[in-house]
Amino acid sequence: MMIRFALLVIALPLLMWSCGKEEDQFATDQEKIEKYLLENNLTAQVDPSGMHYIITTPGTGDNPSPNARVEVRYKGYLLDGTVFDQTGPGKTANFSLTGLIPGWRIAIPLLKKGGKGTFFLPSELGYGRTGSGIIPPNSVIVFDIELIAFSN
Repeated sequence: MMIRFALLVIALPLLMWSCGKEEDQFATDQEKIEKYLLENNLTAQVDPSGMHYIITTPGTGDNPSPNARVEVRYKGYLLDGTVFDQTGPGKTANFSLTGLIPGWRIAIPLLKKGGKGTFFLPSELGYGRTGSGIIPPNSVIVFDIELIAFSN
């Protein structure tokens, strides 16, 4: 009984500290996104997840489901403009949404076939505290995405 109590006494503050850091990171990411939008004279909608987005071309037809297989053209970059991934000229990429980062699973279903949008992902919807490749930890990332086709 005493060991359980001791573990609880140690674990609870660590858990609260960890949650506080995530909330702080989320607030920091939101500030960075809003500053970028303001500096670039952009107006975006905000998803409940904290993702900001601009649908530049609505597209037609239905929206893909969260489990869809999609064909897209895209460019991923940091707020400073550093491109970390993109489809080549005239090329497309095919993905199952279920295997992608959370931000894409939220963003893609907002588009219709032929639709285009720009999506500003807080770090927790991208690569989080670990980063990936040239993407530093806790980075806001941006994607320009065109939905070519999809199958639900």
